[in-house]
Amino acid sequence: MKDNEREEQLHTVLADTAGEGANAEIAREIKEEMPETATDAIAVSQAAEEEKPLDKNVKLMSPTRMVLRRFFRSKLSIAGIIMLSVLFLFCWLGPVVYHRWGETETDRSGANDYWAKEVVTEAGAGEEGDKFVQVIVTEQGINALAKPSATHLLGTDEQGMDIFVRLMYGGRLSLTISFLAVFLTSALGIILGGLAGYYGGVVDNVIMRICDVLICLPTLPLMLIIGTVLDSNGVPQEYYIYLLMGLLSLFSWPGMARLVRGQILFLREQEYMVAAEAMGYSATRKIFKHLIPNILPQILVSMTLSLGSMILYESTLSYLNLGVRIPYASWGTMIEIISKRSDILQNNFNVWVPSGICIIIAVLGFNFIGDGLRDALDPKQRR
Repeated sequence: MKDNEREEQLHTVLADTAGEGANAEIAREIKEEMPETATDAIAVSQAAEEEKPLDKNVKLMSPTRMVLRRFFRSKLSIAGIIMLSVLFLFCWLGPVVYHRWGETETDRSGANDYWAKEVVTEAGAGEEGDKFVQVIVTEQGINALAKPSATHLLGTDEQGMDIFVRLMYGGRLSLTISFLAVFLTSALGIILGGLAGYYGGVVDNVIMRICDVLICLPTLPLMLIIGTVLDSNGVPQEYYIYLLMGLLSLFSWPGMARLVRGQILFLREQEYMVAAEAMGYSATRKIFKHLIPNILPQILVSMTLSLGSMILYESTLSYLNLGVRIPYASWGTMIEIISKRSDILQNNFNVWVPSGICIIIAVLGFNFIGDGLRDALDPKQRR
């Protein structure tokens, strides 16, 4: 009785195992011609494997391909890619196609035409009394706050500069600064977090206490103070925002450092790290060759989500007149005018709404891609 039950169980296991394989025909033949004894069943299975090997065209999917497949199946990921692609093409290729106006070029024709200014100067005193010379100076007015037209697709701002062109150049600056700040922040966080997690002890305590101090600092008020100091020392306007974003990166790395440290504390006790220790590898190689690549998915997700935050930081600094200064353009600078002139906020939507829409698209695009990467890199995700 026990032998019969054992044979039935073996038949079931053998049939199920064959059915799960890549060669379905062999599985069917085994099930149709299933012998009555366990010994014959094993013989049939071996014969089937020898006579009809598995199809060589069947390939296992690599982990990278699985991640890409999950990523591109997400509708949010596709939406984020499309949004950012359109935005990058607009900012970098737009000025090449639409080059009618420059970034700092003022339109001095059109609405106001010419206006006259009377200047009276004293020429001097002579025998017949004081002599005065009247000089009439004519200047061409600027086409300020013009409505959208064929000449200016989105109109002009209060300085008479084309909003559409400044939107493209401002996007270049905002996106470039955000990328540089995120890469600098991530580099500092990965290096210091990796050292803290691998060595532990005194090194870990020192780095983590520095993180605690930096996290407690109020970032925005600190940027206001630093901006005032830079302004009082006559820092050139074209380098102003780069210095501020660089300083912001120096205060923003603790989040990445804590993430890297926590992952390394878990991974450094794994078997492959014990093998690396037995092979005599250096600490630098073990950290950057074996540990960091294993936490790269978490790092990529964090960097992607941080890009949206950096764009908002740059826009906020420019809005507070601490970033890019006129006549140079950035998305934050273009909406800064509404804090000074309420009439533009109420009546001239074409001046500030386009830059606000670009900021929203950029932040949403980076967040969508970050969410897609997080889902695609999740090892528990099966869809």
